[in-house]
Formats: sequence, C-alpha cells, structure tokens
Amino acid sequence: MDAIDKAIINRLQQGFPICAAPYQRVAEELGLVEAELLSRLQNMLAEGVLSRFGPMYHAEQMGGALTLAALKVPEARFDEVTEIVNSFPEVAHNYARNHLLNMWFVLATEQPEQVAMVIAEIERRTGLPVFNMPKISEYYVGLQLEA
Repeated sequence: MDAIDKAIINRLQQGFPICAAPYQRVAEELGLVEAELLSRLQNMLAEGVLSRFGPMYHAEQMGGALTLAALKVPEARFDEVTEIVNSFPEVAHNYARNHLLNMWFVLATEQPEQVAMVIAEIERRTGLPVFNMPKISEYYVGLQLEA
C-alpha cells in the first residue's frame, strides 16, 4: 500500500459524496483521475487490503436490528456449517476465528424480533448453540493512515 492508497482510504473514511459522479469528485480531490481511483480500489479489494467497500447502515435507526453471534463448530463440520449459516440472507458476513468460538457472524434483520427467529433456525439446522452478543454501545473509530 503506497501513499496514494493510504490517501484514498483516509478520504473515503470521511464519507462518500452524494452526487452524479462521486468517484470522479473524490479522484479530483485527491489529484487523480477517476479510472486510477477505481483501479486502486479494485486492486485493494482483490489483494485483501480492503475486505469490502460499501455503505454502512444503521439498522436500528431504520427499524431493524444487528447482532454479533458465534458458534463453536467442530472442525470436521466447519464447511458444512459455513454453508448453512451463509444461506441466511440476514447474515451480513461470516468469518473464522482462532478461538474456542471459531465461527463469528453478523446478523442484520429488518425487524428486531427476527434476530431470535434466525438464531433459532440456525441452531435447528446446525444442531449447535448460537452465542448471541448484541451491541450495547456503538463506537466510531476514525481510521486515518499516516502517508
């Protein structure tokens, strides 16, 4: 990651412009052309520097709910359970952890009561208990990289 990539990440942490050509506007602010900005974003995604690029929604403010959940999955069943968990449209993302609770995922639902329903169905389909860890407080950490 070079200084330009860091400047792109720093700029995009400040928000994305709402206009007809947002990538062009950000590129101009950074002294780039739009094609270079897009290429660099695609490269950072492909290389895993960025895990995703997209909006962050406050589900609670829209009437929905978010929760972090975890499972203790036997290693021999990890792929099978991953497929089951990922089949739920409410699963925003799912990742392996080197921990006793080795599968963590985020549920995002349109209505708060759906969280318990989805968790119950995941438990039914996997035969494993889901550890639900709902958000108590929200913190914003403004990532800014030194160029």
